[in-house]
Amino acid sequence: MTHTSTFSEPVDERKFVVALARGLDLLRAFKPGETMLGNRDFVARTGLPKATVNRLAYTLTVLGYLRLDESHGKYALDAGVLSLGFALLSGTDTLELARPHMRAFAREVGAAVSLGCRDGLDMIYLDTIRSETALTLGLASGSKLSMLTSSMGRAYLAVQPADARAALLAELRKAAGKVGATLVADAEKEIEAFATERCCYSFRAWHDDVNAVAVPFREPRDGRWLVLSCSGPASSMGEAVFRENVAPRLKALARRLGEPG
Repeated sequence: MTHTSTFSEPVDERKFVVALARGLDLLRAFKPGETMLGNRDFVARTGLPKATVNRLAYTLTVLGYLRLDESHGKYALDAGVLSLGFALLSGTDTLELARPHMRAFAREVGAAVSLGCRDGLDMIYLDTIRSETALTLGLASGSKLSMLTSSMGRAYLAVQPADARAALLAELRKAAGKVGATLVADAEKEIEAFATERCCYSFRAWHDDVNAVAVPFREPRDGRWLVLSCSGPASSMGEAVFRENVAPRLKALARRLGEPG
């Protein structure tokens, strides 16, 4: 059976381990804030047969990545997943370097500043620093955002090679269903503007009262793309604020942390 890659890269079927990919699909089924999922939830979110889900869930439980709550008949993420997350964060030198700069940025701008990277067809927050003096978003580390509607996702797409970006947009269009074409068209406008702006915006696209701007940069250690974003309430931080004040500061911060896009 052919497994569809969520990373838009050619898959060598001779090397690709389908069972491993399916197991990871179960772990990815959990959304921020969810504590337990049952087999029906896994089936609905992964599209895998119930028998396959049963075997995978059992295996992940034995390995310490899932924990079965017998009183509810559902699974929760276990310590194995947590240890992987800590390994990622502790291995990200850029994150440690960025935190004091992000704190100062959030304080000066009066908004939330986040550092994120790609996770399948989404962007995931590695860390978020919120302003103490202004009403800002409550998204935390591990939160995921749409690659199409978030400034962070659009900025990531903007710096991808043309063929990889086209493949990604095709996957995103398909995943978004009926509204896919519209969302992709909106994202493509921001991606095109990146050539001159060197950043991507999202004005009320992800949420009715959220404006945001994002700047991509290459991590010095391994060259992967990370993205800095700043978001705030659209009701008090309009487009002009982001274009004239926030974006130039965010670009300057990205230059301190790595090679800008």
